[in-house]
Amino acid sequence: MNNFSTVDYAVFIFYFILISSYGFWIYSKKKNKATSGSHDFFLAEGSLTWWAIGASLIASNISAEQFIGMSGQGFQVGMAVAAYEWVAAIALIIVAVWFIPVYLKNKIFTMPQFLQTRYNETVSLIMAIFWLFLYIFVNLTSILYLGSIAISSMIDPAYFKYIVIGLAAFSLIITLGGMKVIGFTDVIQVIVLIAGGLVTTYIALTMVSDHFGLGKDAIAGFKMLMKDSPDHFKMILDKPTANSSQEYVNKYLALPGIAMYFAGQWIVNLNYWGCNQYITQRALGADLKTARTGILFAGFLKLGMPIIVMLPGIAAYVLHRNGALQHEMAPDGKVIADNAYSAVLTFLPNGLKGLSLAALTAAIVASLAGKANSISTIWTLDIYKKYINKNADEKKLVVIGRLSILVAIVMSVILTWDDLLGIGGEGGFTFIQKYTGFISPGVFAMFLLGMFWKRTTGTAAIAGLVTGFLLSVVFNNYAPIWFGHENFLYTAYLNKDGVYEIPFLICMGLSFLFTMIVMVGLSLLGPKVNPKAFELDKSMFKVAPSTLVLIVVTLLLITLIYVKFW
Repeated sequence: MNNFSTVDYAVFIFYFILISSYGFWIYSKKKNKATSGSHDFFLAEGSLTWWAIGASLIASNISAEQFIGMSGQGFQVGMAVAAYEWVAAIALIIVAVWFIPVYLKNKIFTMPQFLQTRYNETVSLIMAIFWLFLYIFVNLTSILYLGSIAISSMIDPAYFKYIVIGLAAFSLIITLGGMKVIGFTDVIQVIVLIAGGLVTTYIALTMVSDHFGLGKDAIAGFKMLMKDSPDHFKMILDKPTANSSQEYVNKYLALPGIAMYFAGQWIVNLNYWGCNQYITQRALGADLKTARTGILFAGFLKLGMPIIVMLPGIAAYVLHRNGALQHEMAPDGKVIADNAYSAVLTFLPNGLKGLSLAALTAAIVASLAGKANSISTIWTLDIYKKYINKNADEKKLVVIGRLSILVAIVMSVILTWDDLLGIGGEGGFTFIQKYTGFISPGVFAMFLLGMFWKRTTGTAAIAGLVTGFLLSVVFNNYAPIWFGHENFLYTAYLNKDGVYEIPFLICMGLSFLFTMIVMVGLSLLGPKVNPKAFELDKSMFKVAPSTLVLIVVTLLLITLIYVKFW
């Protein structure tokens, strides 16, 4: 248990009052302007600035699974885990240039609406129901569970259930104000998140330098990390050999070297950032220039996220291997990588613990609010309005939207209360990756071909979704048994349980490849499709010179990072 001082609690209470007051002010201002329509509530139509869109994207993305899970992977694997963040920056560029123009040109407000416009109502309804289940039973619940675990470990594990209620109530307050309140409060959330994260990283690096007798010098601490554990600063992991340790094989199974850059890493990021209501919703109510600039701003911010979510984990690894943090990393005698972030927080001085608690809370609440708003949007616009009450007016839709937010959050509290889904058994980060990763290949193939190949049919879309899921199951569980652990498609490695396993990101790439083949084949065999309601022209993809400069700068920085740490 970490001992929080009065100053720490004061810092956290100040953060809570600041966010709540600012959110109420935004809501009152919006209400006074009488812009309480459904599109304003769900999309903050036309009111979010580019910097609010970019900040909201980051605040919604970075949650407890990043702070805790990625720090844990930093402890286990090292810098290679930063690929998730830096490839995401490139994915955001792709989304800004090619995906968002398609949505805005066709006046798309929800992802199911895109599927109905491009394919048919059956595809749209199937995916709307699927996303509701996924968002509530996987994403919302796991964010709440992992966030409550993380905060209770900082304060007192006995307070877990009180923290569940507190986080749920806090996010409910913000979410009921609509997307405009979420978007603008996320600006403060991301400032707190970054400030608290940087403070934690700075303290971690000074702990390293001090431990090695170099004084409290963050730069010296970073250099010592690279000197002490150079293998933790390799972006590309080499393939395991016959002499590789099981520890190294486990690293490779999580991040399979350069192969992952030709496989699942892109599918994970492009599906998440470009085909996900939870993310795209921030930009769908804006004009193209504002939306594009906001997304590119988020991509630029992504470059610095590994400093916040990864470096504390590497610092904890170096300190632990050199005799420090023994109890903090293994309170029950067994080293748990996910303890890395909280182990560092233990040594923060008074006041800064409160800031770090505020940063973690900001990340969790922003993610919960964004996810709940997306659930509300899909339920209200894609199911209630279309199938239950087609004549519902704008006021009624907003009421139904708020009611669905309340129901979704209450359901997540019930599921989190006694961990009814078993999230704690495999870890929240793994839980999310497992259940979203199985459907990512099919969903991404459906969107990609739907956007850029007019011949794709609705039958092919449904077949692609089913094929992607089934192939993911096969490659993850049965392929090494059926086809052997070495063949021209993949190499499987013995995991920690003594079972041959294909790296998860490679499975995704293979599933996506064969799903695309199935979809293309079925589309060619089916009738020619040229949806009149779906517009696509080259002028949509032109970028302004200033936008091009931001893209080039971002790509140049990523290139320099990879050249340095290859």
